[in-house]
Amino acid sequence: MQLTRRQLALLSATAANLTAARAEVSPDSYLAGVIAELRKKWPANRTINIVCHGHSVPAGYFHTPVIRPFEAYPHLIHRGLNAVYPHAVINVINTSIGGENSKSGAARFERDVLTHQPSVVTIDYALNDRRLSLDEAAASWRAMIDAALAKGVPVILLTPTADIDTDLKDENAPLALHAAQIRRLAADAGVALADSFEAFRRTVNSGVDVRYLLSQSNHPNLDGHRLVATEVLRWFQA
Repeated sequence: MQLTRRQLALLSATAANLTAARAEVSPDSYLAGVIAELRKKWPANRTINIVCHGHSVPAGYFHTPVIRPFEAYPHLIHRGLNAVYPHAVINVINTSIGGENSKSGAARFERDVLTHQPSVVTIDYALNDRRLSLDEAAASWRAMIDAALAKGVPVILLTPTADIDTDLKDENAPLALHAAQIRRLAADAGVALADSFEAFRRTVNSGVDVRYLLSQSNHPNLDGHRLVATEVLRWFQA
């Protein structure tokens, strides 16, 4: 079974109201400065760097060790932005490392992420953060958020994609607890939230078997990545 783009769009349509209610920022204004730059035409425009930081999912791992970067959400974001802002020069830079958690990601954040002078940074580590305590993960996420905001760089935090061994209805499952923590971190810091976990949960609750969104037990397939890209792209709406 493959979901159509229309089905995925419909399933994601209610996420805007849900996530906006949780966060303290609005898709209508959070990236207004970036969107203004994306709208500029030559010769007034400049290169816009968007850095996707995280683990194997944004890195493009499908069925390990196969990598399909052009079916992963960083590339889908790039294509989506180009469709809306065809005069913008956009680089989507992937600094993700398979198997990494947020503690390691925070340790290299200044060197590997901020060195690109990004206009926006996305952070996606929760699948692997189950190897950390919630407190350890929170400290690492806060360090990355604070480092980006200190440079004036807006951040989009991503809750995790699905894992076949996680019951998406169980609010006490480790993955759900990390998702809840990321929502709190976004609200506390006043940064954007792309709620991938809720998008997967909602899709599965609509009757779609989670296996049809995964390429292996812990990696999304193209349909799963489309769900994530939809959640991120709504922050760039004109």
